[in-house]
Amino acid sequence: MTSITVSTAISTGRVQLVNVRQRSLLVAKLRVYLVAALFTFIGVVALCRIAWLGLAGEGADRTAEFDGQVPRGEIVDRNGVPLARAFPAYSLWFNPRALGDGPALVKSPAEVAAALLRIFPDEDLAALTAKLASGKPQYLRRRIMPEDANRIHALGEPALEFPRENERYYPQGSMAAHVLGYVSADGRGHVGMEQVYDKALTDPATRGNPAVLSLDTRVQGALEDELMRGIQMSAAKGAAGIVLDVDSGEIVALASLPSFNPNLIDQANVGNIFNRVTNQVYELGSTFKPITVAAAIDAGVIADMSRRYPSGAPLKIGGYEIHDSHNFGASLNVPEALIHSSNIVTAQIADQLGGPRLKSVMESLGMNARPQIELPAKGFPLWPRGEKGQWARITTMTVSYGHGLAVTPLHLASAYAALVNGGIWRPATLHKLAPNQIPAGRRVFKAATSARMRQLLRMIVVDGTGKKADAAGYRVGGKTGSAEKPGAGGYRKTSLIATFAAAFPMDRPRYVVIAMLDEPQGTQATSGQRTAAWNTAPIVGRVVPRIGPLLGVMPDATRDIDISDLSPLVANGEGE
Repeated sequence: MTSITVSTAISTGRVQLVNVRQRSLLVAKLRVYLVAALFTFIGVVALCRIAWLGLAGEGADRTAEFDGQVPRGEIVDRNGVPLARAFPAYSLWFNPRALGDGPALVKSPAEVAAALLRIFPDEDLAALTAKLASGKPQYLRRRIMPEDANRIHALGEPALEFPRENERYYPQGSMAAHVLGYVSADGRGHVGMEQVYDKALTDPATRGNPAVLSLDTRVQGALEDELMRGIQMSAAKGAAGIVLDVDSGEIVALASLPSFNPNLIDQANVGNIFNRVTNQVYELGSTFKPITVAAAIDAGVIADMSRRYPSGAPLKIGGYEIHDSHNFGASLNVPEALIHSSNIVTAQIADQLGGPRLKSVMESLGMNARPQIELPAKGFPLWPRGEKGQWARITTMTVSYGHGLAVTPLHLASAYAALVNGGIWRPATLHKLAPNQIPAGRRVFKAATSARMRQLLRMIVVDGTGKKADAAGYRVGGKTGSAEKPGAGGYRKTSLIATFAAAFPMDRPRYVVIAMLDEPQGTQATSGQRTAAWNTAPIVGRVVPRIGPLLGVMPDATRDIDISDLSPLVANGEGE
């Protein structure tokens, strides 16, 4: 029998190889379990830390500050230029528990506050010191530059943190601030379109689409620039201005000065947040005279432009007397009365028209209600009530030339649009409108009356009180208004509201321009005069050539509105 011999060396080697593989697999499994356990431990520690912070309250105040700090959608002008946008920025946060249970700061609160003051010279030393000494988590400053964050880091104070957050930024600075408003620390919009659009700008479903305004930043900048120049030249308290599309009601520019910078709202002068264009009502004086004349033409009270009205002596009504700024002669016709800005003649026209008809026209122009605009702050007119709702005879006369009825400059802009666009009143809007979105409006004046008013307004600029608004080639028409401000015991002769209400080009009106100065003074730059002819008419005369080409209206010296049928009726001269 043959015996079979098996090598024990080979079999032993195979067994050893199997054992090595088993040990390797076991080690690998142990390593996986160890890594998983480590990550689990880290996760549990992190969750415990978060829970502890919540219970201890360290992050409570800061979390409250972050409430509402969701990214906001953009606001842009009609051409897509950004007016308000969200961007990531650093803030300076005080975390008194950064060092655990030890002192909040390495150095004393006074020393740290002094060091911060060297970085931010505009801060208040006492206020900073008090915040650092309070031991309360809080913001020390919102929106700091990266280089400032580096300087703060170099102070070696762990309690001074600078988290990155979404901040609201206004690339144009103070431009159109009264339209835009601002966003407060809690992430809510206030005052302007930030408040109007607040929900849409923060809703995840809609904030991706920018809110498009009717403003044109180029026109807005020109208007603000010239109004500020007018303030400086006349030493006025403030100014207001509007550029309005006469056919759609879109506001292309709206300015209230002095303004504020919404990027620095914590340091802004609260008084400057008040909007003179939409929230403050004024007696706008002789700018109302064309409205009265248009109402009288519509009613057939004025049928003959050559008819003369006595003007040589004050008009006595009961115990009142109505005066003109100058003696313009024994009589005036309608074109002359507007050119010279005669209160006496306008009052006679209103008397013949009658209170009910004049009141009805003013109501149709929205003068008895808050202005129709999206902004939240809208002033209510000071509307004459009268006995049983009827105006007294003297009220009718004074309202006809802009006294006794106080409205906003926006009311006036919408009224002038109706005067020149064919007679249709439309509400003003800050939304950019597509052609199919333009409201039909309501008819206030006949088309023929509007055509006549375009002639008369142009004549005021060519021959009358609006001469300084005449911009070569732009066919500007308009009316001055210089009204004394009411005060205790009557009107204050030393305080005026000076306004020029205009439209251009008068052969095919496209835009209304309103410029108003609050309490202008007679200065060397205005030849010592305080009236609209000397201070606000020139503002319009400078604004129109700047904005015309931007809006597609080019100067053309070969064109003008035909006033040949009225020119022979007028003797040249100036009034207010």
